[in-house]
Amino acid sequence: MNENIAVKAENLSKMYKLYEKPVDRLKESINPFRKKYHREFYALKDVSFEVKKGETVGIIGKNGSGKSTLLKIITGVLTPTEGDIFVNGKVSALLELGAGFNLELTGMENIYLNGLIMGYTKQEMDGKLYDILSFADIGDFIYQPVKMYSSGMFSRLAFAVAINVDPEILVIDEALSVGDAFFQNKCFHKFDSFKEMGRTILFVSHDMGSVKQLCSRVLWLDKGTKADFGDKYRICAGYTNHQIEDQNKNIKPDINHHKSSSSQNEVKNIQNKLYPVPQIQSKIKPGGTGQAEIVSFFIKDNSNGITSALEVEKEYTFHIVANFRADIENVIFGFILENLKGIQILGLNSFICGKIKCSANAGVLYEAVFKLLMPKIQKGEYLISPAVASGTQKEHVMLCWYHNLQKVRIENEGYNISLIELDSKVEIIKRGVQENSCYS
Repeated sequence: MNENIAVKAENLSKMYKLYEKPVDRLKESINPFRKKYHREFYALKDVSFEVKKGETVGIIGKNGSGKSTLLKIITGVLTPTEGDIFVNGKVSALLELGAGFNLELTGMENIYLNGLIMGYTKQEMDGKLYDILSFADIGDFIYQPVKMYSSGMFSRLAFAVAINVDPEILVIDEALSVGDAFFQNKCFHKFDSFKEMGRTILFVSHDMGSVKQLCSRVLWLDKGTKADFGDKYRICAGYTNHQIEDQNKNIKPDINHHKSSSSQNEVKNIQNKLYPVPQIQSKIKPGGTGQAEIVSFFIKDNSNGITSALEVEKEYTFHIVANFRADIENVIFGFILENLKGIQILGLNSFICGKIKCSANAGVLYEAVFKLLMPKIQKGEYLISPAVASGTQKEHVMLCWYHNLQKVRIENEGYNISLIELDSKVEIIKRGVQENSCYS
């Protein structure tokens, strides 16, 4: 295997035999004609991919898609039914809560037990003990049996051990979801330093923001098969659209089934003649039911010019132009702005902004215009996702959704070191000195 490859899977499959009754297993084992009493279930089916050294790769998918099974094969907990797995480097894994821990032993004893499993001597673990205890920060509970720990304490200790035993490949399976906000923040900072050292991370999560923040590439598993693998923005957008489509199947939109008699070409001709707008040229496939089509999204400055360079504390209008393929009640227009790490900075829609109730007719173009003063946010590049839905804020059907459709550049001449800069006043008072204060 190439030395630059950390993990490589070739046609990986994991099959389980499922029996209706426990006795069927015995019947199958003693049947002289080898009659099958089971049905085959593939947790993984013909999955191939490779991860380079120093990469952080996200693994996403619904529950039951095979994510945990894949990680267990990579870490050697399970053996594949078919195919091959190659792992180049020492692996430290944080799988389901409690894996590798003896509940009857104390936290301290479990630290040394895990070190022994990893191949470290007691003297070597002595040298790592201070970093582990500092990171876990569970105080005197380290001397208590771990069966007494809360899920958060368990997670803190398990992660502290996994990250501080100097692994070349770190495997994390949704284990941080039980930690509090402070601990999760500490973990993400540790991830950053781990990446700077050129280590490899495999990260399973349902949180697309965390995946985009941490990972460079993403593997999408669906029902045990590889749905896609590649750029994080493209894969996360496809997965989000897929989730929206599944959600829409369970909610019936308030739609009059009168369809437009005009063809799409006729609609586009009408729109070009009567209402010329910049057309969407993106290769991104929109999500949603398809009963609406966002034909244009653009931003205008105060001189009425279209722009993608935005300055803070200046006024802009955000325009969403959509064509409807059916008569639809309770239409909602909206968009979100997020940074390149997937953190949503702001989100606006016509339901929460103005409580506007809009009904759309098939074959007619509608334009939503959001007018706002650009807030004082950190300069840099951001991504905008426009959408059209039907329903309410709490329960709605996504009709059309373009995930990360347009990139914009925010300019801010201030010195903000955080995502949001606030207007404020400060007063510094020198106590004990009469009338000697500084104001700004």
